[in-house]
Amino acid sequence: MDPQAALTLGQNALFLLLMISLPVLGMVLAVGLVVSLFQALTQIHEPTLSFVPKLVAAIAVFAIAGPWMMTTLVEFIRSTILAIPSYAA
Repeated sequence: MDPQAALTLGQNALFLLLMISLPVLGMVLAVGLVVSLFQALTQIHEPTLSFVPKLVAAIAVFAIAGPWMMTTLVEFIRSTILAIPSYAA
């Protein structure tokens, strides 16, 4: 495996990681912003009030986008494993 192929594989893996984690991180960020705004407006500073909605949002995103995430990850792993003989040559 030449250095260019290794860098390309690493770059593709990092892009895939970003693409797969973006829906969960984006939703948790949005929910956290809304909850923080609510806490600032009402001056209720309960720690569970910020944790539970984020957890529920993350679970909902995994339930909705989970099959797409898994399919994308499996396809990347499958193509990487099938490309091993070309890297060895």
